[in-house]
Amino acid sequence: MGGANRRTLDFILYISPVGTEPAITDERIEALRRRIGIPTPHPVRPWYRNPGADAFRHVAEAIGDDNPLWCEPDYATASVWGGPIASPSLNGGDTLIGENEVDELDAERRALLKGDPLKGAHAYYSASAREWWRPLRPTTGITRRNALVGVLDKTGDFAGRTVHEWTAEVFGTPQGMLSAQYRLMIRTDRGAVERQAAERRTEDAAPRVEIRPYTAEELARIDEAYATEPAHRRGAEPRWWEDVEVGDPLGPLVKGPLRVTDMVVWHTGMGMGLYGVKALRLGYQQRRRTPGFFRPDDLNIPDVYQRVHWDQEWAKRAGNPAIYDYGRMREAWLIHLCTDWMGDDAWLAALDVEFRKFNFVGDTHWMRGTVTRKRLLDGRPAVDVEIGGENQRGEVTCPGHATILLPSREHGAVRLPDPPGAASTCQETLDALVQRVVERGTPT
Repeated sequence: MGGANRRTLDFILYISPVGTEPAITDERIEALRRRIGIPTPHPVRPWYRNPGADAFRHVAEAIGDDNPLWCEPDYATASVWGGPIASPSLNGGDTLIGENEVDELDAERRALLKGDPLKGAHAYYSASAREWWRPLRPTTGITRRNALVGVLDKTGDFAGRTVHEWTAEVFGTPQGMLSAQYRLMIRTDRGAVERQAAERRTEDAAPRVEIRPYTAEELARIDEAYATEPAHRRGAEPRWWEDVEVGDPLGPLVKGPLRVTDMVVWHTGMGMGLYGVKALRLGYQQRRRTPGFFRPDDLNIPDVYQRVHWDQEWAKRAGNPAIYDYGRMREAWLIHLCTDWMGDDAWLAALDVEFRKFNFVGDTHWMRGTVTRKRLLDGRPAVDVEIGGENQRGEVTCPGHATILLPSREHGAVRLPDPPGAASTCQETLDALVQRVVERGTPT
């Protein structure tokens, strides 16, 4: 990952006042590192406590994906999987599934996790990465553990000293581990960033974009792509590893023009995200718990700051020219790109994506990919692909990579990957990921 250098990052999760002392010091970094590996209860209950075939369909349709492998139980039963399975977007995505294995902490751990050791530093949600080890089937008993797994001390041209803060959330069942999601927060000293931004006053200023009306010809091109999309889905026809060549394309898969309606539908399937926004009396209770997340609207009614994603005026007050999406939406679109290309018999093993620019309402993204490598991954036929989404202005807003396991005429059907360290529990998996960061400098 490239750090916070000269990129417009997707979403600022935390801002604290500028202090007179540096927010990032050796002592503060060490205090943060003492939290590595400690399970932290997730504050939001899962959107789907007992996900089944209906949940599989709702999540898929929320991202514009009607793949019958996720949406039609009879079709899935006739597939190599022998029954309904969920899209990778649902299998693990934070806040979607899994009950906390750890709900309460002892006094010592509560004290260790109290406050923010890097108080005074921006926190940017810069990138996400996923791994999948087993399919999610209609089930109960899914559990999750969340913990800090890596703290990396970095230096960049733009922000000076930065900290890459990797958090992992892992998901499992009594039958074995399902998946993991990693979140990269880039911590920067707010004072340093503001001083350098004031000097440059260019790339790091609030985004200035023109979102112009579409011509009839442009809309016709988009409609044609939508109309032909199902025909390009690989589906039940195996994509054999031997037939794939480096340089083969994935897509394009169109997503857009983005509407507020698409955001509404996204929330119906994917929930309300990390903040777990609630309605009416439950919203009142949430405001009592987290008053800082609320701001009065023009009628002096307290409303959630998350409203920047669906309210034009609030988005402008936050320094953006228009409403914008969630990074997780584009991550899901890249997952859709991969699963359409690979077919039913394949397995999406890993995917990572950086959120470099905003996706505004009115923007259209073309999701594309290219095969960059063929290999045997622990004896499993695999391909690595470079993926990304490009908007109508020619800006790549979400570059990433994926690893896909394919069926092989020589090596046989796909063998699912093993969790790191052959872990069989959530805690073992977290421990293995901490060790991976020590060895590689990243959990991915």
